[in-house]
Amino acid sequence: MADRQPVPHGPSPAGEQGVAVVCGGVGAARFLRALGAVVDPAGITAVVNTGDDTVLNGFAISPDLDTIVYTLAGAIDPERGWGLAGETWQAMEALARYSAVRPSGSAAATTWFNLGDRDLATHMYRTARLAEGASPTVVAAEITAAWGVTVRLLPMSDDPVATMIRLADGGEIPFQDYFVRLRHDVPVTGVRFHGDHARASDAVLAALGGAGCIVIAPSNPIVSIGPIRSLPGIDALLAARRELVVAVSPIVGGVALKGPADRMLRELGHEPSVVGVARLYAPIAGVLIIDPADAALVSAVERAGMRPMVVPSVMRDPEVAAALARATIDSVR
Repeated sequence: MADRQPVPHGPSPAGEQGVAVVCGGVGAARFLRALGAVVDPAGITAVVNTGDDTVLNGFAISPDLDTIVYTLAGAIDPERGWGLAGETWQAMEALARYSAVRPSGSAAATTWFNLGDRDLATHMYRTARLAEGASPTVVAAEITAAWGVTVRLLPMSDDPVATMIRLADGGEIPFQDYFVRLRHDVPVTGVRFHGDHARASDAVLAALGGAGCIVIAPSNPIVSIGPIRSLPGIDALLAARRELVVAVSPIVGGVALKGPADRMLRELGHEPSVVGVARLYAPIAGVLIIDPADAALVSAVERAGMRPMVVPSVMRDPEVAAALARATIDSVR
């Protein structure tokens, strides 16, 4: 286990006027960008899912953290929603040469998970610093600072947690194999979060315990928010502050804004709608932001135990995104 070093930053911005955001990747990154347009970014702390983290070709990769960093730095590829704009792929193309000589069972020369040439620098730095004994929290702060991002990004834990996906054939695979290698195009029968004695970092607990508003970003409730909630004490902390917690539904009109959240909800026995989202979040959040497309489900959301607020939530342009962010934090203040 990495040592728990002090995080190199100034006074925590997550005081009673700060905003803490519990989040995953692309949708959360876009929401954080909008939130930073309406409140001081230095007053925002993002608690980021690391259940998606993986090691490929020897590199430690944190997809959700990096997507958020690149988005807030204005460097993200706007079409893909991940990776860097103007990226090239020569290293991956060269790596493919070795697939022909790779022994059976070897994980070398993995090319199904694309790493851009400039993106590799982030993974090189992270891998080297972790090998030196720096904690993931410290490394995330260093990477954030290198990109000039003032939002505070906290990995959900300094301990490894792996999101494992159980398939219909009875097998179980890591999340990135499901999401990228299999293109999330196979039925899912279960999700498990594996982390021996993993716990939320002290910085995460302080951020969630001290924020004046806690937002659950529009991320997949099962595999983006679920790993964070799986850590001991997180649900209890959120439940105790429930009236200050607001969730933004990632489901609009019964469809996920991005990724397999709607299909995954259905496959795991949940209703793939804002009502299903409300049932999942009702124990820990008092308010659910829903799009006008789901206005007819207001009463059903209320019966599920949450107070619905109808706000345009598809972030088509900066103005709509900023209005969403403002309404979200105002809903609990």
